[in-house]
Amino acid sequence: MLKQRLISGIILVLIAVVTLYFGGMITCLVTAGISLIGMNELLKVTHIENSAPAVIVYSGEILYYLLFALTLDQYTVPLALLVIVMLFAVYVFTFPKYEISSVSIAFFSLFYVTVMLSCIYRIRILENGSYMVVLVFLSAWGNDTLAYCAGRLFGKHTMSTVLSPKKTIEGAVGGVVGAGLLGMAYGFIADNFITVNFELAPVFAITCAVGGLISIIGDLGASAIKRNYGIKDYSNLIPGHGGILDRFDSIIITAPIIYYLLVLVVGLT
Repeated sequence: MLKQRLISGIILVLIAVVTLYFGGMITCLVTAGISLIGMNELLKVTHIENSAPAVIVYSGEILYYLLFALTLDQYTVPLALLVIVMLFAVYVFTFPKYEISSVSIAFFSLFYVTVMLSCIYRIRILENGSYMVVLVFLSAWGNDTLAYCAGRLFGKHTMSTVLSPKKTIEGAVGGVVGAGLLGMAYGFIADNFITVNFELAPVFAITCAVGGLISIIGDLGASAIKRNYGIKDYSNLIPGHGGILDRFDSIIITAPIIYYLLVLVVGLT
């Protein structure tokens, strides 16, 4: 099991490196594919993957990334409004076939997986985006790995007894601090390759620490959904890891936080 998980993890990292290195259409297409699979996993868990609301949000996902590919992302909000109108139309004209919960879950899957995960692509197309996008993975996966190590070494106080009894407060602190230190180290390295009007090391340290903190919520949130529906993994797509949502749960919520920290606070464009 450990060998299988390790091999899958290495393959995932290689795919991420290649995808983010080339950027452009490759990053857009891969992110779109991951989003579509993740949406399907969530809709399967909630038993509406073959419903009319699911077809609408699948179509919305494809159109959403098509707008990015055509550099027409200013129309993503009108697209979201159109999706809501169509979902309500199905809800109303087929009543009582679908409950409002199905409509809500369908739209949630579109926003939670597609819109939030698309921030990876949004970061990649920023100034020096090939360097900045690494912060998402340092924050999420770095925090996850270092929190596990800190928890094993120092963990005594459970963070969420019912939801995730193995996660500890000490582990969470270690993960956030560790993510910040990773960000700082990466800042010193990146300083040799890019020129910006701010100090990379402290900015990257703070960004990764904040991202690491938020990633804990993403991890626990995805776990909570699984507990609600009584499943262990979202799928068995990735041997040893589960599904897309099992592996990208923290990435999904961290990516938009990193994006808006870079755009609104740091001022990247």
